[in-house]
Amino acid sequence: MRKFQFGLLLFLSIIFASSCEKDDICVEGDTPLLVIEFYDILDTASLKEVNTLRVVGVGQTVTVNTVTDRSTVSTISIPLKTEEDATSFILISDSASSDDGTETGNVDTINFTYSRIEDFLSRGCGFVVNYDELEANVTADSDNWIQDIEITKSLVTNSDSTHVKIFH
Repeated sequence: MRKFQFGLLLFLSIIFASSCEKDDICVEGDTPLLVIEFYDILDTASLKEVNTLRVVGVGQTVTVNTVTDRSTVSTISIPLKTEEDATSFILISDSASSDDGTETGNVDTINFTYSRIEDFLSRGCGFVVNYDELEANVTADSDNWIQDIEITKSLVTNSDSTHVKIFH
């Protein structure tokens, strides 16, 4: 009888231990960032850096923390909103401050629309949001530095490749 009780206890212990899931560590991933590359409008196959780029979310007072402020770059990664189906950014080329603190660069507003797909990863990670049906447009003004936008991947599930090309 003792052997049976010991065997049953051992069996139940193995079943219990194997059903546990690590719920305090998340190494599987995060909501992806939107990857944008900037290209030359005259040679659409060539990357072209944007001088002293500043990126600010519309309605925000601080710059986007995934882009080094006023840096010269040809690629950026920016976060889209996870609670709404649209996100807008102010992209400022040749950004600088005048003596009175106002912005002197060329300001364009780019608008992204998408549908959100919530994906459950695990108890530790919870949900991540992926984006589908990505679309973009630039608010027209008298001096747009952004000349054209091309969506290269309308499904955003990772930050490993380019999703949007901006020509300037």
